Amino acid sequence: MTLLEFENVRGGYAEVDILNGISLSLRQGEILTVAGTNGAGKSTLAKAAVGLLPRVTGRIVFEGDDLVPLPTEARIARGIGYVPQVSNVFGSLSILENLQVVVGVKDQARRIGELFEAFPVLAERKRARAGSLSGGERQQLAFARALMTRPRLMILDEPTAALSPAKVADAFDLIARLPSLGVSVLVVEQRARQSLAISDRGCILDGGQVALAGDAKILLADERAAELYLGQAIHA
Repeated sequence: MTLLEFENVRGGYAEVDILNGISLSLRQGEILTVAGTNGAGKSTLAKAAVGLLPRVTGRIVFEGDDLVPLPTEARIARGIGYVPQVSNVFGSLSILENLQVVVGVKDQARRIGELFEAFPVLAERKRARAGSLSGGERQQLAFARALMTRPRLMILDEPTAALSPAKVADAFDLIARLPSLGVSVLVVEQRARQSLAISDRGCILDGGQVALAGDAKILLADERAAELYLGQAIHA
């Protein structure tokens, strides 16, 4: 079943188009990686989906409804979680307070308990200030905050960008767990090969358009994708 669909989506900032007619779908229960070179439109596509791109045409359909006319708050309320690349937690608040300030959560205490079970490191340090956390712990908190509202879709913008190399594998393990929590995932990622390895399908953007798309395993084995977009050749 299709959960999210981009239909001929164009848009950008001021009069400059960054997205140039993207059509792409995400199925329920899957992980979809969106990759590409710098400036290809990856993060712009994520922002368009959550209502943070000032100018968008086309349709972005979530569970049958067009999101384009809706503000970000309404999209989140409909079941979309978003983890931006930066400014994704409140550094001056504790882990517990970061979860408590999320609005629109039913049975808040129970939900926090569920997330502490899913992220035991956060439970152990729930009184610690978010600003004191390691990059990996901070990313776990950002994920937990986005999961507070029980979203059916998570959109992750460069989730490994601020992590040390030692923590990157942990982040991908965390992303791979999300479907087991009932969450489908659209992940924008520079580390395309590692992200595709945990994904069901992938899409590679070039110049704001879909250059290649399909099964993640097929893209990983595609010489053109490897040499031009994924950062290393298959046989390297």
